[in-house]
Amino acid sequence: MTFHKFAAAAAAAVLVMTVPAQLSSLNAVSSAHAQTSAVSSLPDFSKLVEDNGNAVVSIAVVEKRKKRAESMIPKDQLDFFRHFGFPFPFGDNGGFTPGRRGQGSGFIISPDGYILTNNHVVENADDVTVSLTDKREFKAKVVGTDPKTDIALIKIEGKDFPAVRLGNSDNVKVGEWVAAIGAPFGLDNTVTAGIVSAKSRSLPDEQFVPFIQTDVAVNPGNSGGPLFNMKGEVIGINSQIFSTSGGFMGLSFAIPINLAVQIKNNLQKYGKVSRGRIGILMQQMTPELAKSFGIKETKGALIAQLEKDGPADKAKLKEGDIIVEFNGTPISELNELSQAVAGTKPGTKARLKVIRDGKLQDFTIVIGELTPEGIRNLKRPENFSIGILDLETRPLDPKEKKRVENGIAVVSSAGIAAAAGIRKGDIILKAGGRTIKSREDFASAVKGAKDSLAILIDRSGRRIFVPIKLADK
Repeated sequence: MTFHKFAAAAAAAVLVMTVPAQLSSLNAVSSAHAQTSAVSSLPDFSKLVEDNGNAVVSIAVVEKRKKRAESMIPKDQLDFFRHFGFPFPFGDNGGFTPGRRGQGSGFIISPDGYILTNNHVVENADDVTVSLTDKREFKAKVVGTDPKTDIALIKIEGKDFPAVRLGNSDNVKVGEWVAAIGAPFGLDNTVTAGIVSAKSRSLPDEQFVPFIQTDVAVNPGNSGGPLFNMKGEVIGINSQIFSTSGGFMGLSFAIPINLAVQIKNNLQKYGKVSRGRIGILMQQMTPELAKSFGIKETKGALIAQLEKDGPADKAKLKEGDIIVEFNGTPISELNELSQAVAGTKPGTKARLKVIRDGKLQDFTIVIGELTPEGIRNLKRPENFSIGILDLETRPLDPKEKKRVENGIAVVSSAGIAAAAGIRKGDIILKAGGRTIKSREDFASAVKGAKDSLAILIDRSGRRIFVPIKLADK
């Protein structure tokens, strides 16, 4: 029976059914009560919008035309293209690059006109215009920006501006109702609502921000606008969406307001943000790596490489150490350590708990400052599949010895070594915690291993631990 036929038959059955009047009345009352209860349990955002909508602003930016380098096309050829109506880049466009206009959102955080928004809203802008809900417009000054967290602080001149109340993003709970106010597609003071879908969400290439994930409808133009909790407090700045179409698809991400305030304070006081660093390249623990290091849990950040004379090196940390706690805060994922270190003032001391040779040890480290010259990208290394150890190796050549002190070079890789990710050209530095100076050292390390073996390799100057399963050796 098709759906339409089934629906028709069901409708006919309902029409001929007889119900006592008293029961029918009772059912009607119960149904009305259920509907009233359902409606009353839904959140009402009207008071939130009434109290905070006038502190949310629209931001229009203009990037002016700029003089560009001389064209590589001879002038007579440019004249030829212009004669036949060819546009830029065939014509010289008067020697200027085209201008750009953009639009976003923001919110006033103090009565004297300080406004938080996204860096990508005002980046490279020559003119920034802020529009309030009462139709007033102000030219804004960019106080400072931080591309790494996508936060910008701008200011408009005046006093007694309406301002939002800032909440505590650490108290956000998954499943709670939240609302966004912004200007999607230029439609100012648009309200959308949803729930918090996840906390501390890590996104690719965004190692410094533990995003709040929501299902609140966020679209182009919402960027920089506030995310409110039901108390009417700002708990985040709407920053990104996941989309294959350019429009909202159910996943939006907000920068926690606690982080935004920390960045704001630095921008307001210093005009820039100083971040800490400890000078290591980290690797996420996996079940195979944990087994290789003789531990049960896969939590923590594995040190795969140390910056020579960097903070971690000076603190006597070693490759193969697993950082499980930073200043009293447990570390489970790489980004947790990145964010904790970055948020620590350079020059201060921090306490680390580290697993070394299966034992928990305490270290004190002096935090360095993240600079272009230092190791600044704490990226996740490749994930290696585990599969049966077949390696051909050779001693290091003179060029390789200039790069590493000890090790053996991989000539070819097959079996479980290849499946684990070891490639031709890799240099094996350590195996099972043992420094490898010869092929005999490596063979001995493999022979002495049980179920699995952690191998430290150097690949074009970058170091990474590779766990190899040896159950079938």
